Amino acid sequence: METLINIDNGGTLTDICVWNGASVSFTKTLTTPHDLSECLFTGIEKASTNLYGEPDITRLLHQAHHIRYSTTQGTNALVERKGPMIGIVTTIPDLRERMEVTEAEAKLFAGLVDERIAVLDPDSDDLEFEAVQEVNRLTTLGAARVVIVAATVEQERHLRQILLRKFPRHLLGSVPLIYSWELAGDRKDERRAWSCVVNSFLHPTMERFLYGAERRLKEYKVANPLLVYRNDGASSRVAKSIALKTYSSGPRGGLEATAALAKVYGLGHALMMDIGGTTTDVGVVRDHEVAALNRGTIEGVDISYPMSDVASTGVGGSSVIAVVDGAITVGPQSVGAAPGPACFGFGGKQATITDVNLLLGVLDADTYLDGTFTLDPERSRAVITETIAEPLGIGLPDALIRMENAYFAALAGSFASWVQSGTTLVAFGGAGPMSAAGAARLAGVNRVLIPRTAAVFSAFGIAFSDIGKTYEVLVGEASADAAAAIYDDLLARAERDMFQEGYALADCETSWQLVVENPDDGEVRRIGYLRGDEVDYPGHAVSLELTATATLPHPVLEADVEPAARPAPSAGTRQVRSSADQIDDVPVHVLDDLEPGHTGQGPAIIEGPFFTARVLPGWSFRITASGDIFLTDAH
Repeated sequence: METLINIDNGGTLTDICVWNGASVSFTKTLTTPHDLSECLFTGIEKASTNLYGEPDITRLLHQAHHIRYSTTQGTNALVERKGPMIGIVTTIPDLRERMEVTEAEAKLFAGLVDERIAVLDPDSDDLEFEAVQEVNRLTTLGAARVVIVAATVEQERHLRQILLRKFPRHLLGSVPLIYSWELAGDRKDERRAWSCVVNSFLHPTMERFLYGAERRLKEYKVANPLLVYRNDGASSRVAKSIALKTYSSGPRGGLEATAALAKVYGLGHALMMDIGGTTTDVGVVRDHEVAALNRGTIEGVDISYPMSDVASTGVGGSSVIAVVDGAITVGPQSVGAAPGPACFGFGGKQATITDVNLLLGVLDADTYLDGTFTLDPERSRAVITETIAEPLGIGLPDALIRMENAYFAALAGSFASWVQSGTTLVAFGGAGPMSAAGAARLAGVNRVLIPRTAAVFSAFGIAFSDIGKTYEVLVGEASADAAAAIYDDLLARAERDMFQEGYALADCETSWQLVVENPDDGEVRRIGYLRGDEVDYPGHAVSLELTATATLPHPVLEADVEPAARPAPSAGTRQVRSSADQIDDVPVHVLDDLEPGHTGQGPAIIEGPFFTARVLPGWSFRITASGDIFLTDAH
């Protein structure tokens, strides 16, 4: 089987996971926000060194059947509000009110749109003049992209004709216009509008990097295109991808990998906790299936597309820990990879949990990222003293314990509402294994699973992806003939798009469904559809949905068999602060030296490949047959 390269780009670190059909090889590199293609190719070079003993990017790229890429850049941009100002032109008088019903909607509207909205009368004799005037007004207010949301498809097509004529695309400085009915055939105006607003906000960030990466790949004469991993669990070419579907795509990879482990370990309710540099992402796997929403949500706002049920909060390994009004706060601001935590030595002047764990003794300055990066504890000490200890009037040891407790509490708050009886927390990401036990105990979870591939788990999950397309079109006239016409149109689109992906539709798996939505309560039913079926569901919105999938090879994980227990050998001890006035000698275990069946008690530290796991007092651990770490809380 040919090699599959899976890449998960985070705000602080970029993960590269290579699957050759029999085994997995992985590595990490610092994200380079000034040029994301730089960390991409640095990571591929490091991966080639792992495989061949020397760097050979060309060889690895030419052996790759597919290169699949996921990124949190869109998620991070939205969390930190780093993107273009958006304007809205609409023919719906109360659209703003309908988009700001909840506190979350009002907050996102203020951050992305604010006062940049204009309402047009579609029956006005001066519609052409008014449309031009309003677009000019919005751009004067700073709108870099404008969303057109009309009540009907016909109204929107009319506005498109006017605006395309008055603002031709070939002119320098033309403001990109996006039309809601083109992006999402959704009967609910506010959902369609939000989809366009968020997509417009994410688009520039994704476009700049992805096309830049494609250009660099062409320099290596790579025949297979770069594929973008999406939040629905499928992948597609850059040119065939929608920016909105890249949001939270990394967590979807983590969820797919969590589902794979849930099958292996028989976990009925697995809760994913992926702690990256900027965010913590939480999602659920029930009965080995990823929990998904018929209509996704982004920051509490409903959109038109289905997506996995993932909540992202601004708590990560590089989140800023500060003192505000006499209290310690965590995030949502992040120092990212540049300047990064103070201990990175790149000029960071704000404290993070990475600095805290270094001074607590959880992290070893010389073994961070498997010894490829040396941390500077003196910089962490200076920053925490200046920004936390002195403002609170406390000593450094007390400040460290309070910061750690605040971080545990912030993490627990991100997933506590998802916990139920029998929940197992699957913790991964760069900072996940270090903080999982502390956060789990506060949230009432007594079982934590840390995968051996925890440091690159989302990238590993991308290996379960196929190339796929999903189309949904509203059936305006509820008749068999109308649905059949849409069927023919979707079939033609799918044939064209899958051909551009490199596959004949006849060789793909296809699934046809009617999406029947109750306007009163939002309940959605999916019903199998054959061309010619009746589609009359009185009082419901009915759409026709087509999914086309080109199946790729996936990793096969063996079922877990619990081996006989025996004490885990330690590689030494590390002094770790457990309170403001106590430091303990804690055993350190190296995961690569442990075998299935090895067990131990907390406090302990387990050094895995590119991660450090912390076993708190009261917790025990065992190494599974697959080399994963299972923690159990006896409290």
